[in-house]
Amino acid sequence: ALEPLSVGLAIGVASALTGYLSHPRFYCNYVECCPRAGQRLNASALKAQLDNRLFGQHLAKDVVLKAVLGFSNNPSPKKPLMLSLHGWAGTGKNFLSQILAEQVHPAGLRSKFVHLFLATLHFPHHDQVKLYKEQLQNWIRGNVSACPSSVFIFDEMDKMHPGVIDAIKPFLDYYEEVDGVSYRKAIFIFLSNAGGDLINKAAFDFWSSGKRREDIQLKDLEPLLSVGVFNNKNSGLWHSSIIDRNLIDYFVPFLPLEQRHVKMCVRAKMTARGYAVDEEIVQAVADEMTYFPKEQKIYSDKGCKTVQAKLDIHED
Repeated sequence: ALEPLSVGLAIGVASALTGYLSHPRFYCNYVECCPRAGQRLNASALKAQLDNRLFGQHLAKDVVLKAVLGFSNNPSPKKPLMLSLHGWAGTGKNFLSQILAEQVHPAGLRSKFVHLFLATLHFPHHDQVKLYKEQLQNWIRGNVSACPSSVFIFDEMDKMHPGVIDAIKPFLDYYEEVDGVSYRKAIFIFLSNAGGDLINKAAFDFWSSGKRREDIQLKDLEPLLSVGVFNNKNSGLWHSSIIDRNLIDYFVPFLPLEQRHVKMCVRAKMTARGYAVDEEIVQAVADEMTYFPKEQKIYSDKGCKTVQAKLDIHED
């Protein structure tokens, strides 16, 4: 027969072990968990990622860093964070959204709490707008119920059928709850080429007047963007109630990239591949890019989008 002391000790050990294994911190080492309430972003880590991986976008880095950290540090935000990123392809919109997603959920785009929607893939048919709106509401409702700090990224907003995105308006507004669910800790990000021409023109005007690129401020571009995309039938936000209700916290402009920024992208790609940086290759790749305006050739018309493919040829 077992001694009472032995039985008691065995029960105590088993109980302690069960408690340890069921503890959220232990469990979340092996299964992705939604961040705990009150958990804040690492400000220095986010800044370092933006500094080291996003080039030529002083405005976007500054605005997003302040907006995201302010939102994260607020224990009771009044509404979800809503960012609308605008600029030509290859300027870093997708890159920034990935960096942000990784800081909120370490698995980034692979996280079950980060949701990426592509307009041409998920909402392709104009005659299915009503169905898309219903599906979108149900999807967001279900995922925010599972994790309040869910991240939703809508890419190709300039290809989104008008009216679809208005389905998420109730979730972005100043409500404590909608049908028993609070959306105030979620983050919504729009990515769009719409407004890119307005941004490029403003950047060129600064250059033409002898002003530094880094002197461009948000106030120089944000009013142009908000009005421009609201009145642009190809923006996905044409006459949108989301803009009309001022639910977008920031319209974030991505400036066209100059050759010096393209070179930064090349160096970063080479380093990421484990190669020593060869400045001859850096210059060769940069020279193969095409630039605009036609006479001045200041800005890369594809940003850094084709850098990787061109680098493949030079490194083989």
